[in-house]
Amino acid sequence: MTLNQPARNNLPRLPIGLIETAIASALAEDLGLAGDITTDATVPANAQVTAVIAAREAGVVCGLELARAAFSALDPAIEFVANTVDGSTLTPGQTVATISGNARAILTAERVALNFMGRLSGIATLTRRFLDEVAGTSATIVDTRKTTPGLRAFEKYAVRCGGGQNHRTGLFDAILIKDNHIAAAGGAKEAIKAARDHAGHMVKVEIEVDTIDQLRDVLPFRPDAVLLDNMTTKQLQQAVMITDKSTLLEASGGVNLDTVRAIAETGVDLISVGALTHSASVLDLGLDFKQSGV
Repeated sequence: MTLNQPARNNLPRLPIGLIETAIASALAEDLGLAGDITTDATVPANAQVTAVIAAREAGVVCGLELARAAFSALDPAIEFVANTVDGSTLTPGQTVATISGNARAILTAERVALNFMGRLSGIATLTRRFLDEVAGTSATIVDTRKTTPGLRAFEKYAVRCGGGQNHRTGLFDAILIKDNHIAAAGGAKEAIKAARDHAGHMVKVEIEVDTIDQLRDVLPFRPDAVLLDNMTTKQLQQAVMITDKSTLLEASGGVNLDTVRAIAETGVDLISVGALTHSASVLDLGLDFKQSGV
């Protein structure tokens, strides 16, 4: 797998409180009431170790601060040195981070650290592959709300690490009017007016259509964006011609690595891809001891 896009240098910062809460929850799930009974039974309490996290396949790294927090939560004295930054490409065998300190704490935090990094790096890697497919077009790859419950902020961060952009974060920060909203409101005009009256001028309003006739119907009401749902490439081309860049157009539905290039070449502005977060494979990362002692 060749990943051609460069690392992003404008990544958002994940709030430390959000990281610490997620790590605490994951460690509590793993440790239960008795702790790490295997490590406690087999590893001397004062044993020291140096370990490395390394890539076992090519990909894009993401989640370094979550890994750091996992080890630190069990022993703040552990030294975690990242050898790269989130959003960078990895080659097989490449060292991602070096961890030194108490062996028990490192072993106990290992799976939580790798679970977060593997999941988020997988999302970043898949996102980068989509970006490579649309390289040279004007289309932007964006994510959706099809995320793991409780992990949305991290998964959307991973999309950014891969070079994509974020769609709305949740139901609270932008309005997306779908077919059922239109039906309940009594029509597209009524739905858009009600949305603008409710949200005010600072909130973007997007409306979903699945035919060219519906697109023509909603354009006079000046939505900020129109989601073109499950349209053919021919229909997408028509939509671009009709709007002539006057309205932001988002293509959605049926998007995969085999179809995304043709969709991008229609001239749409955005392509939303649910697979980025609901179907990404975990990137294979491993932790191995390099030096140990008491």
